[in-house]
Amino acid sequence: MTRIIAGRHGGRRLAVPDDGTRPTSDRVREAVFNILESRIDLDGARVLDLYAGSGALGIEALSRGAASAALVDARRRATAVIAKNLATVGAQDVGSVVTRRVADHLAGDAQIFDVVFVDPPYDLDGQVLAAELEVVAGRWLGADGIVVVERSARTPAVAVPGDLAVLVEKVYGDTRVTVLGRASGVAQ
Repeated sequence: MTRIIAGRHGGRRLAVPDDGTRPTSDRVREAVFNILESRIDLDGARVLDLYAGSGALGIEALSRGAASAALVDARRRATAVIAKNLATVGAQDVGSVVTRRVADHLAGDAQIFDVVFVDPPYDLDGQVLAAELEVVAGRWLGADGIVVVERSARTPAVAVPGDLAVLVEKVYGDTRVTVLGRASGVAQ
């Protein structure tokens, strides 16, 4: 069962698509948001959730005060579940759902976000992920924005775009969470 951990929708259960989705565990999601909330104020934040799956990361951000979330997934089953989950928590007016390949979405008209979640399938090629992170950093991430990447703990470390730096990297069971921010904002 996937549920919202905290905030105004805390405790609400979320549906999970039945095909090709690996939901972020409650434990990992709680750790991610603890890391985020020590680095950025989510109140009023704009959030982009790539490879959204059930939408749990974006919806958790909305529950904790984010102003809006764009949730992107290529699978229609996933985006139908995301739309249902947004309606379940009453957040359909602040969450937009996009059925599109992430690479195609990133090639489109850019918007600026404060937090970007990137939680691709564990078997996504590292070079594809690196190219997507480069585009996120260059066109989609605000000056003080943060990127949260989830990967298998067994895959090589994330290739970090030149103007981003690793703020935190932790392993939780089979999941590696890498939190990135602008290199100019990292204390040396």
